[in-house]
Amino acid sequence: MLSLTVVATAFALVLPVELPDKTLFASLVLATRFAPLPVFVGVGTAFGLQVAIAVTAGSLLSLLPEALVSGVVTVLFLVGAVLLWRAAGSGPEEAGEAADARERTSFLRAATISFGVLFAAEWGDLSQLATAGLAARLGAPVSVFLGAWAALLVVSGLAVFLGSRLADRLPVALIRRVAAALFLVFAVVAAVETVTALT
Repeated sequence: MLSLTVVATAFALVLPVELPDKTLFASLVLATRFAPLPVFVGVGTAFGLQVAIAVTAGSLLSLLPEALVSGVVTVLFLVGAVLLWRAAGSGPEEAGEAADARERTSFLRAATISFGVLFAAEWGDLSQLATAGLAARLGAPVSVFLGAWAALLVVSGLAVFLGSRLADRLPVALIRRVAAALFLVFAVVAAVETVTALT
């Protein structure tokens, strides 16, 4: 049975957790590389699957070893930082060239890449753990799913909108270098979490 109170609770809990999160920046970067619609579809699908997994697993996700989760996240962000930095020198420099490059990428390819990046980045994320905890505590999985997914779609929509606007106004190399620096910061934070969890 659907509970609007639980939907609103899940939405209100997940939205502020996700706003300053790494997945917002990942979505933004994807939208500078690909057309907005396939990025939104790929990201939204990844979020939907992650929320479904979190709701289904309930509190089991919080039982995963913290060091393992943060270690994998560290590696993913380090790889992302290196790839973004290297791509900054090889991509189109001007906004018009960036728009042409986005148009040449097929919808399916852009959506698939966006799905893969966000699906991998969201594992062990605070919003996923919060969703699992809500599902375990409130006993209303469908309502928790709808509220959490709606919050994640709002965040990803905002990120895709901003990313597509930035790509049309700023040099793509600059955007990629800034994103690489952010990914490096996230990797350092995850590495510190890994060390903390091991000690």
